[in-house]
Amino acid sequence: MNGNMELIGRISKGSKMDQVYIPKNRSGMNTGEYVIILPLGKRTEEKSIFKPYFYNIKAIEPIKMQIIEEVFSMVEREASAENIIITGSFLEQGFKFNDLDILIINEEKVNTEALKQKIEKTLGIKAHLIFLDAKTLLSGLSTDPLYSLMLSKCVSKKRITLKANRKINYKLLDIHLLKSKNLIDNFDLLSGNEKYYLILNVLAILLFIQDKNLNKELINREIEKIFSVNVNKIKENMLKKERFVKKYKEIYNKTFQLIMESIKNEQK
Repeated sequence: MNGNMELIGRISKGSKMDQVYIPKNRSGMNTGEYVIILPLGKRTEEKSIFKPYFYNIKAIEPIKMQIIEEVFSMVEREASAENIIITGSFLEQGFKFNDLDILIINEEKVNTEALKQKIEKTLGIKAHLIFLDAKTLLSGLSTDPLYSLMLSKCVSKKRITLKANRKINYKLLDIHLLKSKNLIDNFDLLSGNEKYYLILNVLAILLFIQDKNLNKELINREIEKIFSVNVNKIKENMLKKERFVKKYKEIYNKTFQLIMESIKNEQK
């Protein structure tokens, strides 16, 4: 990532030479170093302004903006992507994310493994690259709650359309729901973050069936309401097993029954 600092100053008239004053509190540009001075207008013309599209993001740290810009640049250099989307825990406030989730939208496949290694080597952050074409993305938003949840908060290179007519594929939801049965069977073996993901998965499926909007904030509030526990306590693995598992089974079985009834109705 380019770490060069840029400063804006005004030319002042001196007795023998005109001069530009810059603050002493600065990164780089040490005394004695040579620098290039350009008119501000020319500088603005030469560098395109970075203007990504934000979806449900109120604020983001400047360092993350630099990382996003660098990711977009690297992907564009390596592949002719129709669009690039950043999503996942990276966009949450703070620096507790585990990796960088990157969606590359393009009709032609790209060498995602080589690009993944380049991003990780350059930024020092683990990268999770997902390749999709535009048709698959739109279909996913219509039928899969995980797509809706994934894109409920994101940053994209180009504008994206998040509204899609919901077409529920109950057999697909049944497959997704099965993953969350792991919380019941292996409660003591799972970490707090793993438990949170499985709870999130169940609630996303249930709310999707109920035709409700999906985003992490909404689902987190629903989790806290249903289980009477703060989401952070779940992530910190501070759940009371007996009480929690009893309630979790109720929600899981309710969601499972809705799916099974709908599959039976479709087969009639």
